Amino acid sequence: MAGKPKKAAKPALLSGGNPQIPKGYGDAPVQAWIKAAPGWKGDVGRRLDALIGRTVPGVKKAVKWNTPLYGVEDGAWFVSFHAFDRYLKVAFYRGASLDPAPPVASKHRDVRYFHIHEDDPVDETQLADWIRQASRLPGERM
Repeated sequence: MAGKPKKAAKPALLSGGNPQIPKGYGDAPVQAWIKAAPGWKGDVGRRLDALIGRTVPGVKKAVKWNTPLYGVEDGAWFVSFHAFDRYLKVAFYRGASLDPAPPVASKHRDVRYFHIHEDDPVDETQLADWIRQASRLPGERM
C-alpha cells in the first residue's frame, strides 16, 4: 500500500538568510533559491532574475555555492547574487571594466559589487546597463 507522498523539505537557510540549494543548472534551481529566500530577499531575487532575463535574452542560469549565477556561455558567469543579513550582494565578475564601475570593491581586482538593502530604491536602468555591459565581457569560469 502506497503512503502519502512526503512534502519536500524547505531548504535550510544559511547565515544571512541565504538558501542552501543543491548545485544545478537551468532555471529550476534558480527559482528554488528565489522561492526559499526569506521575505524581501526573495522579492528582490525575483526582480533581479526577471531583469537579467529581459536584459540578456537566452541567459544561462545555475546555482553553485548556494548562489544564483548567470552567463552567456556554458560554465562562464558574468553576474550572481547572494543573500547576507542586511543586503543582497550582486557580484559582477568583470565589474572593474564596467562604466561606471559598480560602487563596492572586492579583494579580487576585476570583481565589483552592488549591494541592495531592503528599503533602498534600486536604479533598475543603471543595473540593466551593468548587466548588459557585463554580458558582453568574457565570463568567469567556475
